[in-house]
Amino acid sequence: MSGRAGRPYTESTVIMTTVRVISPFVLTYGLFVMFHGAESAGGGFQGGTIVAATILMLAFAFGIEPTRQWFRNTIVVGLATGGVLAFAFIGLGPLLLGGNFLEYATYETALGIKKASKYGIEGVELGIGAIVAGAISGLFFAIAAGFEFTEGRE
Repeated sequence: MSGRAGRPYTESTVIMTTVRVISPFVLTYGLFVMFHGAESAGGGFQGGTIVAATILMLAFAFGIEPTRQWFRNTIVVGLATGGVLAFAFIGLGPLLLGGNFLEYATYETALGIKKASKYGIEGVELGIGAIVAGAISGLFFAIAAGFEFTEGRE
């Protein structure tokens, strides 16, 4: 998208270069926090927030509209929906196997999956992280788009 007078959006070469270099590391750290949340501090909420911060960082460096075009609404909705589906699949699976909701040990006994508790927790953390990243990114783009005020509504 073009800025004023048809020029491409460029705020600062230093900021753009820094974000270009740092964003893969921030994204990787966010994923690490999501997966590592089962064993130490962190988890889906914190990791999802860090992943969303990567998207916001790109939007502030390269412009909101170009980032919105790259990170389309279908991706935002897909993140949130995929996270909900992952959480539901992992959480409801034990019910189908005769266990309780989110009882990961049921996967071990019923299906013979070793370390099912560890993988189940990590899967739930990843699902929650996707939901949080999608929600924060979606809210950011919705707020950045602005709101139209129509007269007669208060």
